[in-house]
Amino acid sequence: MAAQRLLHFVAAMTRLVDAHPGDESRLMAGATPLLRDLVSTDDWLPEAMAAAHPQYYQQHLLYGDPLDRFSLVSFVWGPGQKTPVHDHTVWGLIGMLRGSECGQAYARQANGALVPSGPELRLHPGDIDSVSPTLGDIHLVRNAYDDRPSISIHLYGGNIGRIARHVFVPETGEVKPFVSGYSNLFTPNLWAKESA
Repeated sequence: MAAQRLLHFVAAMTRLVDAHPGDESRLMAGATPLLRDLVSTDDWLPEAMAAAHPQYYQQHLLYGDPLDRFSLVSFVWGPGQKTPVHDHTVWGLIGMLRGSECGQAYARQANGALVPSGPELRLHPGDIDSVSPTLGDIHLVRNAYDDRPSISIHLYGGNIGRIARHVFVPETGEVKPFVSGYSNLFTPNLWAKESA
């Protein structure tokens, strides 16, 4: 049953995007309980998608919709690892699976600089956070722990590994375009039968 959790999530998300194409608020509202259910049990993530790298956080593609309407990614944070300040340009949901991560939102000032906006948010297993251009899309994320890995599951309203996004230099507001790609070369086989 563990391997079926991911397949069930993908099937439910596909039905959701079929029913509400392009409707960000309905998609986020419908996807939140699906993601919460997926991360409520930590027995389904393939080991290859859960391994930390000693230097870099890993962004493993778990599933990419063939029409690029959504993608599901495991983020594996090694001890002390963090992102630069960045955006997404599409809606996204973050579900904490294992360990803990902290996210700090940023806001642009009149002079172009970016400054922290509000308190840092800490996610624990089962918690969900959201980002989007309409809600607030610029943040920095880090592993809350300096001595162990953490894993979060991210759902995006597009193929996040192919989307042109931005990294920001907070002090100056300088913008650097990037396309993240993925750390893995192969995605898990969702349709393999589980052994009895």
